Amino acid sequence: MTTALERKSVRPYGLWDSPVTPLLLAQGLRLGDSAWDTDGRTLVWLEGRSDRGVLVCAAEGEPAPRDLTSDLSVRAMVGYGGGDFTTGHGAVYFIADGRIYRQELAGGPARPITPAFGAVAAPALSPDGRWLLYVSSYEGEDCLAVVDSAGRGWPVKLTQGHDFFMQPRWSPDGTRIAWIAWDHPNMPWDGTELWVAEFDAADGLPRLRAPRRLAGGRDIAVYQPEFTPDGRALLYVSDESGWGQLYLQPLDDGSPRRLTDGSGEYGEPAWQQGQHTYTLVDGGIVCVRAEQGFHRLQHIDLQSGHVRDIGGDTARYTTFAYPSGCGRRVAVTAGAPDLPPRLILVDVHDGAVTVRARSMGETVPAVAYVRPEPLSWSTTDGDVAYGLFYPPHSTRFQSRGLPPLVVLVHGGPTSQTLAGFQPQAQFFATRGYAVLQVNYRGSTGYGRAYMQKLRGNWGVHDVEDCRTGALYLAETGRVDPRRRVIMGGSAGGFTVLQSLVTYPGFYTAAVCLYGVSNQFTLAAETHKFESRYLDSLLGPLPEAAEVYRARSPQFHAARIQDPTALFQGTEDKVVPRAQSDAIVASLRARGVPHEYHVYEGEGHGWRKTETIAHFYTAVERFLRQYVVFS
Repeated sequence: MTTALERKSVRPYGLWDSPVTPLLLAQGLRLGDSAWDTDGRTLVWLEGRSDRGVLVCAAEGEPAPRDLTSDLSVRAMVGYGGGDFTTGHGAVYFIADGRIYRQELAGGPARPITPAFGAVAAPALSPDGRWLLYVSSYEGEDCLAVVDSAGRGWPVKLTQGHDFFMQPRWSPDGTRIAWIAWDHPNMPWDGTELWVAEFDAADGLPRLRAPRRLAGGRDIAVYQPEFTPDGRALLYVSDESGWGQLYLQPLDDGSPRRLTDGSGEYGEPAWQQGQHTYTLVDGGIVCVRAEQGFHRLQHIDLQSGHVRDIGGDTARYTTFAYPSGCGRRVAVTAGAPDLPPRLILVDVHDGAVTVRARSMGETVPAVAYVRPEPLSWSTTDGDVAYGLFYPPHSTRFQSRGLPPLVVLVHGGPTSQTLAGFQPQAQFFATRGYAVLQVNYRGSTGYGRAYMQKLRGNWGVHDVEDCRTGALYLAETGRVDPRRRVIMGGSAGGFTVLQSLVTYPGFYTAAVCLYGVSNQFTLAAETHKFESRYLDSLLGPLPEAAEVYRARSPQFHAARIQDPTALFQGTEDKVVPRAQSDAIVASLRARGVPHEYHVYEGEGHGWRKTETIAHFYTAVERFLRQYVVFS
């Protein structure tokens, strides 16, 4: 009798037919934030469809969800975006073309309620539905502003004086607001402040009174304030213990009380406006706890302080995002390595799950996907690095020998690869490649001290942790030591280029998406949000000029000898096209094998269906030529 393995066809690694096709990945939706209307029956969520953002509405009793927006693309553009909409009192307030629009959930046209200048984000509706609080950015100056929700009056600045603002919140009675603020050269994960003030609009002119700082500081990052249901305290996430934990701070008197503990993270780096990792429900909090790249959904009883895993059907999922509570239900985007993201409704009491929306058709069976293994290894300076390992996997094919390795480098660099559905990892692993996603020193999710290891060491620790991870897998007999690929985008693209410069010949081939090649021009030309980011990663200019030069692959491009595929969008404002053009010019002049694909109308990442399909097709062809048949 033959075994299942013996019935598999023999085919070289990298040449396996895979159900994870470029078209499948290109046609998927991006599921964003969700919010409940104040009626407690209607849920609104954001879907990214190719290069458009569409709001979708579903109410109890309605036969099917329906689109709310059609002619306008919903997308906020403060920094990296996010904080695109809110809802309440039968209306949705969303951002398109730099303005806030109001649209009734019952139907009808959308109409603007803010003027057409600057950029806006993170709208928050007052409990009585009268006022809309939001973040405004105009000519390099950020502030918190407010406008009446009908749009009859002119917006009013409520507070300014900090470089950045995010996550504005109302108290349940509408008499107070809270927000997060920070200043250069900090990023929001370095140090932020939690502020609270009284909101007064008794005479029709909104203003703040008695503003005071409650938590945070230059070296403590706080995140996502939320008022308790009685309005007497504020919840927030702080990393003052070394890990992002939940705290409760009484507003009138008393010291903050930590609600969570252990080596887990309840926050995340605030790359976008509108991010949130916990929500209020009847009697407590539902929060996302992150450990070693995996998530759990937990419930905290506000009276007793008891923390429990929700479990039930939620155990099927390994990542959760954008939780939004209503009564005993939570809407949350959830996924797993073998399950593309879904918008689900979770019963807080028993963990029962109802699926509301799917990002993909789910035509690929779960058994065809790969589940990653958490990995750690010794790296330089006696440290330990972390990652997720995907062995090659197929239900139809097998190969002889050892598989080639693809090292995937996340962007940021202050970010993390999670054990959810990872399209790139699945694309390669189901074709016969082994995949290592590296959470190098400087990544989040492993405590503040691990995140800070990249300070002054960008282009060193990330490069070394990718290299030592590849060596570890070869030494333990899991991958072919002669066939290695490194791939990444943005900050990950910089790590790709810096690796090729530092260790020419170590990688068989490389794939670089909109990678940073010149740190000087990055510091001078990037957007406001990241304009001082390099102060911590490399050092302030002009004192650190030699470091900038050493960590700018453009100045050392003559050392690159490995076949390289580069991809770039024409509208990238974060890493402009000139950064890729300079590397390509060196490769072309020296006859180094390379490909260069420039996508019209794309920015810092791909949104268009046709771009995504072409990208995966081009990468597969490139690796077959330079890795599989090398």
